[in-house]
Amino acid sequence: MARPGVLPPPDRKAAHVRSMFGRIARRYDLMNRLMTLGRDRSWRRYTIQQLDSGLESKIVLDVATGTGDMALELLRHNPAAQVVGLDFTPEMLALAQQKAGPSAPGLTWVVGDALRLPLADASFDGVATGFALRNVADIPAAFAEMARVTRPGGRIASLEIARPRLPVFRWLFGLYFYRIVPLIGALIGGQRSAYTYLPHSLTGFLTPEEIAAVMRQAGWGQVQYRRLMLGVVTVHAATKGDML
Repeated sequence: MARPGVLPPPDRKAAHVRSMFGRIARRYDLMNRLMTLGRDRSWRRYTIQQLDSGLESKIVLDVATGTGDMALELLRHNPAAQVVGLDFTPEMLALAQQKAGPSAPGLTWVVGDALRLPLADASFDGVATGFALRNVADIPAAFAEMARVTRPGGRIASLEIARPRLPVFRWLFGLYFYRIVPLIGALIGGQRSAYTYLPHSLTGFLTPEEIAAVMRQAGWGQVQYRRLMLGVVTVHAATKGDML
């Protein structure tokens, strides 16, 4: 159970999340490396590999790009691709632009909401997203929007935190995620409340099986997923059908 007051009500979730990520933007990358012991980079690389092996000269969308790590990795993996990084927190996007610098002409940054993508239908060959689902108020709507902007036959790959299944490891993970991560957030970023919200956003979150079912209902086919690092994270991949 999430502690009372830690998670915002659904009607205030978007404003809460935008404000929170604006506050933690400067320390976000450092906290990601510390929390994941540096494994988040390899998880993103694996996620991108699930899109397909031929993304060269294609157009790819990174939803909830944050400080741009997934978008930049997409471009490193496929230098000829056109990558759009979208996020609804301006402070995060500003850091993404600084990180990319002028040496990434294949990158475009867009301020936008995952539930109302300001993008045309069937305009992307692939969509990637990382650690976004727990922060949206309507997961089915997010997957439906990503399907809308993806061409038929295009791919999606989604990286998200999950609850481990092995009992002992699940207990250890809970101790680390719910107790130690907020302390690290307080010490490193001065934002204990934000890094209390982030673990508790996993409480009551969809299981990997439930996420797969939501993706199918939103128009994605051939849905598959794989647990990584003893089930701490899950990567879902799917293909858009001819019709929604």
